[in-house]
Amino acid sequence: MTSTLFLLSNVQDPYSIYKSMMDKNPIHWDDENKTWAIYSYEYCIEVLKNPNAFIPAINLNNEPQLNKHAVDILTNLTRLSNGIEHTINREIASLLFSNLQSVGINTIVSQLIKNDLIENKIDWINAVCKKLPVLVVLKSFGFTDNDCEFVLNKIETLVKIMLPNKTEEQVKLINEITEEIFSMVEKQLSRLDFYNPLLNKISESEVLSLDEIKIKTISNLIGLMIQSYDAGRGILSNSLLQIIKHKTFADRTTIEKSVIETLRFDPPIHNTRRIANADIALGETIIKKGEKIFIVIAAANRDSEKFENESNFDIERFNNNENLTFGIGGHQCLAKYFSINLATEVLWFLFNEYKTVTLLDNNIEYEPMINARLPKSIWILIQ
Repeated sequence: MTSTLFLLSNVQDPYSIYKSMMDKNPIHWDDENKTWAIYSYEYCIEVLKNPNAFIPAINLNNEPQLNKHAVDILTNLTRLSNGIEHTINREIASLLFSNLQSVGINTIVSQLIKNDLIENKIDWINAVCKKLPVLVVLKSFGFTDNDCEFVLNKIETLVKIMLPNKTEEQVKLINEITEEIFSMVEKQLSRLDFYNPLLNKISESEVLSLDEIKIKTISNLIGLMIQSYDAGRGILSNSLLQIIKHKTFADRTTIEKSVIETLRFDPPIHNTRRIANADIALGETIIKKGEKIFIVIAAANRDSEKFENESNFDIERFNNNENLTFGIGGHQCLAKYFSINLATEVLWFLFNEYKTVTLLDNNIEYEPMINARLPKSIWILIQ
């Protein structure tokens, strides 16, 4: 396979492709897609830390049919912003994370399992992974049961707002739900008196009106829901597969180590994108201003120059937590520790509550996505 971009559902082992590409050239110009592909840990780190490597901007000219609420969400997400906008949005997102309230995760997991359990069998993806992370976020901010049910029913449509090229039908469905979700989040944050304290916490050098702060806060809480759906689903599913395969479920600490090693060994997110805002030098290669960059973090996580015996699943490797799955630098994902702790709690509950957890089908199929490796379903027997 010569192209840098491919659907992860079409290949059984993407890591062999990454190794081949890294051995040939850790910085590869993909002429077909007109993008630089970065595979090595060293160069991925350099790009991720480089202030001139920007998140590709949303081209609203390509989104003419999205309604105002959808546009507000897209233009205010921390993960899609650069420069001063990123600094402001990140500060707001950080405050959102700091205000997450503790919820009874075990109770939620137990109920989700009971809802879908058939003769001790359950599809872990559809019963738990697609629901739990979003539910935890919603309940952490005190949303009602009706609000939670509404979001869970619409989340698969909502996440399509992140697609670079949407169909007319997808745009129509997104527009139908964003106004209601936006209004729902606005009302809940108002009930929590969340906005006024933000006025004092946002840097004094930034002059923002209360309305601007509201829009940014609402958008980033919705963004947290979107992010938790795919990334949270991925870490719960991929970690379960590795824990079952390697039998690393002795105690909570072992499971936490397994989750962290899974993030290195088989992460849910395989790549991220940047665009050069100025010339960037990587070794002898110059990436010119305006050129696209495809950062293959899943390849970097298996770079033998960084991780000893990189192809082995080893929860005791001393530097497993240096994986790049959540990025690094100014754009490092704020959900890193939230996601690790959530996955650890959920999987420890599963293996502690049920003494036998058996994978019923080893032939796992994956979603047809370029950036993420997400199982479609994982049927398990629990007793």
